[in-house]
Amino acid sequence: MKTHEWRETTPEGETRYYQALHHGGGWQVRSRLKSEEEWQFHEPPTPGDLHVLRDLLWRKYQRRRCPWEDVEQIDRMIEALNEDD
Repeated sequence: MKTHEWRETTPEGETRYYQALHHGGGWQVRSRLKSEEEWQFHEPPTPGDLHVLRDLLWRKYQRRRCPWEDVEQIDRMIEALNEDD
């Protein structure tokens, strides 16, 4: 299982932690506020989450820290969401 992590600051000034889990050919995104203990799964991942994850994976790919196939898979997920709109 591969885990990719990032964090964002909410409009209220709290820190929200994100994790993208890649396991068995699929992706799961979950998040929690710094003050929370339980993770909340994003089923399905939001387009915003996928764009941030794609940017993160692109930067990791440039440093040779993740395979190109991971970036392509996220691109396909984003395209599928755009087709549904």
